[in-house]
Amino acid sequence: MATVATAAIFAAPSLPSPAMAQTATRSFDIPAQPLAAALNAFGRQSGLQVTLAASTSRGISAQAVSGNLTPDQALARLLAGTGVSYRIANGTAVIGAPAGAAGNVPAEGATTLQPIVLQGQPGAEGDIGETVIGPEQLERINPTDLADVFREEPGVQVGSSLPMSQKVYVHGVEETNLAVSIDGARQNNKVFHHNATNLIDPSILKAVDVDAGIAPADAGPGALAGAINYETKDAIDLLAPGQSIGGFVTSTYNFNSDTVTTGLSAYGQHDGFEFLGYFTFGKGNNFHAGNGDEVRGTSTDLLSGLGKIAYESEEGHRFEISHDRVVDDAPRPFRPNIGEIPGRPTWEPRIRDLRIDRQNTVFTYTDTSPEGWWDPTIMLAYSATEVETLGYACPRACPPPSIPTTYPSIGETSSFNGKFENKFSFDIGNIVAGVDFYSDRAKLDAESTVLGFSDSGREKASNVGIYAQARLEPWERTRLSFGARADHQWFTGVDGSEFDHGGLSANISGEYDLTDFLTAKAGFSHVWAGIPLAENFIINPAWDYGPDGPDVVTANNYMFGLEARYEGFTAEASVFRTDIFNARDASYNPPVGGAVESRDVESRGFEIGVGYEWTNSYVKIKYAHIDVDIDDAPADSDAGNYLATPVGDIITITAAHTFADWGLTIGGDIELAPKYDHVVAGTPAYKAYEVVNIFAEWKPETLPNFTFRAELKNVFDETYANRATYGQEFGTVNPLYEPGRSFLLTAKATF
Repeated sequence: MATVATAAIFAAPSLPSPAMAQTATRSFDIPAQPLAAALNAFGRQSGLQVTLAASTSRGISAQAVSGNLTPDQALARLLAGTGVSYRIANGTAVIGAPAGAAGNVPAEGATTLQPIVLQGQPGAEGDIGETVIGPEQLERINPTDLADVFREEPGVQVGSSLPMSQKVYVHGVEETNLAVSIDGARQNNKVFHHNATNLIDPSILKAVDVDAGIAPADAGPGALAGAINYETKDAIDLLAPGQSIGGFVTSTYNFNSDTVTTGLSAYGQHDGFEFLGYFTFGKGNNFHAGNGDEVRGTSTDLLSGLGKIAYESEEGHRFEISHDRVVDDAPRPFRPNIGEIPGRPTWEPRIRDLRIDRQNTVFTYTDTSPEGWWDPTIMLAYSATEVETLGYACPRACPPPSIPTTYPSIGETSSFNGKFENKFSFDIGNIVAGVDFYSDRAKLDAESTVLGFSDSGREKASNVGIYAQARLEPWERTRLSFGARADHQWFTGVDGSEFDHGGLSANISGEYDLTDFLTAKAGFSHVWAGIPLAENFIINPAWDYGPDGPDVVTANNYMFGLEARYEGFTAEASVFRTDIFNARDASYNPPVGGAVESRDVESRGFEIGVGYEWTNSYVKIKYAHIDVDIDDAPADSDAGNYLATPVGDIITITAAHTFADWGLTIGGDIELAPKYDHVVAGTPAYKAYEVVNIFAEWKPETLPNFTFRAELKNVFDETYANRATYGQEFGTVNPLYEPGRSFLLTAKATF
C-alpha cells in the first residue's frame, strides 16, 4: 500500500476523457468480413465497448477499413452501404440502436460484444465450443492464480491450491492432452506429475481462449481434447487513447497468509515503436485452511516478468518480440499437489525445497495492412520449464538415527516451434492455411554417487504439419468452420530407438440460426497426435521400447448444443464427448511396459447456462456434469496422472452491479460441488462443498488514476479441496486444502 501511495505523488496527469477517446486517431486494419466479426475487431482496435442490437448482423457483411482514423470515421466506413445505424457516446459504440438511445446504454434487445482480443490466434474468431475470458472479465475477477482465472467456468477445473502445482482440466481432461500455447507459442511442460504443467502469473494475461473438445486445425498439433491459448498484455492494451507513455503500480495484501504481491509496469509507443515492461513480486507465509490449521509448504515466493518490444512500419509491417518468465522458489510439500501421505517413512521429509522456472520467448511478424489475399503471420518461439529439487533415498532402510542420501534432480522440458500461415479473406469469411513445426525435448538429470545409480535420460520428438481452416458464412443464418491438418512426427527414446509416424486430423462444426434468437450448433473432430513425450521425473534409462515403440495417440470429439439470446437474456445447453485412444501412460518400471503402456480415456457430459445482463448489472448461472472413465472404469486422480480427473457436478453463480454515479462495482461468485459417487469401486464418494466469494471495487471520480478493491474469499470458511485436486478418494492421502476465509485489499495507481 505504501508503494502505491508513493507512486501517487507522480500520478498527476489525469486519464483522457471519453470525448478524447472518441476523437483520437488509431491504427485500424479490418478486412471485409461478416458484420459481427468485423465489429469484434473494431472493438479491439478502437478500445471502445460495442453493443449490437439482436439480429442486426444476420447476413450482413462489413466493408474493409484500414489506416489511421478516429473511431467514428472507422465505424462509418465499416458500416458504409449496410443501412445499419450507429452512435458513439461515453466510450460505447451502439450499433443498430434507435437514434434517440442514450449514450452508453445498449438498445433494447442489444448484446454487448466481448472484444476478440487474441491477436494472431485464428481460433479466436468464434469456433464452436469456444470460451474467451477477456480483459473485462479478468479485471473483474482480479485473479491471483489460474484457479481464479477459470472460477466462473464450471467446465474448466483447476486442481491444487498452490500455483506451482495447479493443473487445468477441460471437461475433466488434463491440459497435457490439449494444444496449449502462450502468445501463440507451443508449451511442452510435462515435467513432474506433482507439479504444474504451465505456471503462469495471471496478472500478465490479456485473455484466455479455450476450445473445449473440438479445436480448429490452426490451433496447432496435439489438440486431442481441445486447445488453450493464453494471451499476454500489449502496450496498446494499457495505453489510454491519445496517451504515448504510461505505467502503473499495484499492490495486494492477503490477510490469511500475510502475503504482499506488488506489480510494477511501464509502457509506451512512439513513431511505430512499442515497449512494455512488467514485473510482479510476491512474498508471504503459509495460509490457513477453513479448519484453522496452517497448511505447510504454501508460502509465497514468486517472481514474474514480461517484456515486449515491437515496431510497426508505415507500410504495416509489424515485428514483435516478447519474453515472459515466472519463478516459484519456496519450501513445498514433498509432493507439491498433496498435503501429506500419513505412514510414509520417517526419514522422508514432509517439506522440501522445490523450484519451478518457466519461460517463453516469441518472435512474430504480421502485416497490419493486408492487401487482397495476402495477410501473413510468421512466428518463431522457444519455451522451457525446469523443476529442480532434491531426491531422497535410504539404501539400508534408514533405521534411526540414520540420515537419508540426497541427490539433485532436475527435470526440464523445452520446445522450439514456429509457423508460417496466411489468411485468405472472402466476402463470406476466410481461410487460414499454413505450415508449422516443433522440436520438443524432455530431459532428466538425476545421479547419486553414494547410491551408485543414474536416472538421467532424454526423449525427444519433432513434428512438421500442414493445415488449413475455413470459417465461412455461406448462407444467411449459417456459419461453418471446417479444416484439416497432416502431421509427420519423428520420436527418439532414451535408448536411441527411433520411430516415425504420420497421420491426418480433421474437424467440422457449424451454427444455424433457427430463429432470430435461437441458434443450433454441432461439431466433430478427429485428432492424430503422434507419440507424446514421457514425464521427466519418471524417465528410466533402462526402458525398452520394443520393436514398434509407443502407440500413436488419437482422439474423437463430439458436441451438440443450443443457444438463445433475447433482450439481455441468454440460455445455452450442450452435450459433449471426448474419446482418447492409446493415451501414453509411461511408468518408471522397466522393461517394455514402462515405456509404452497406454490407456483409453472417455469424457462425457453436458453444460447448461442461463444469464441476464442489463445496463450496469449481470447475473449468470452455469452447471456442468462431467463423467470420466479410464479403460472403461471410473477415473481416479492417481490413474489419471497426465490423463484426466474425476469432476462430477459443478455449479457456478456469478453476479455484479455497478453504481455508475459512485464509480463502485460490487459482485461475487459461488461454486457448488455436490456429492459425487461415480468413483472407483471400494472408494468413498467425493464430498460436497460450497464456496462463496465477494468483492467491491471503487474508482473514485475525484481520483481517476486510482482503483481500490476489497475481496473476501471463502466467506463461510469452508474446509475443502477443489474437486480436481489429487487424492481425495484415497483414505491414505490428506489432500492439499484450499485457503480458508481470506480478506484481500488491493490498490492500483496509474500514471
